[in-house]
Amino acid sequence: MATSLYDLSVPTFLQTVSAVAGFVDRAARHCAETGADPDDFVDARLFDDMAPFHFQIECVAHHSVWGLEAVKNGAFAPPALVGSVPFADLQAMIAQAEAALKALTPDEVNGWSGKKLDFQIGPRRLTFTPETFFLSFSLPNFHFHAVTAYDILRTRGVPLGKRDYEGRLRTRQA
Repeated sequence: MATSLYDLSVPTFLQTVSAVAGFVDRAARHCAETGADPDDFVDARLFDDMAPFHFQIECVAHHSVWGLEAVKNGAFAPPALVGSVPFADLQAMIAQAEAALKALTPDEVNGWSGKKLDFQIGPRRLTFTPETFFLSFSLPNFHFHAVTAYDILRTRGVPLGKRDYEGRLRTRQA
């Protein structure tokens, strides 16, 4: 059976976006239980030269929802980054991304297959198909930012494990 553009993208994004929503919520519960302030996570980094937690969450949304918008519109143009915002706003951002992904239908997404996609990075212009964009750019970046957000929370004491990152696995139906 061939894998459709929808199967390649939406369920993959949803699995991880839902997991990110889960571990972000777990971080908020952890703070409520320990008396910590969840806003202290917003600007937390793994290393000084790495982007902070809020950037990781924004990129998870951008590479999923806006990655799909790029395929639909033929150009990758995510919205401007919002920057350092309260932790609750990051929770809302992930919830919005999850809702937007759930609203997409297979017929809609599969209709974008084979289109041309342009991506401008400074003076460099890259051209993709939807399939090569997801496989070689959007999905690797998406997973990098999701795992970095997980790692930031984990290093700050939020009790997370591998299954929290994996989310709900898409197993074969019996």
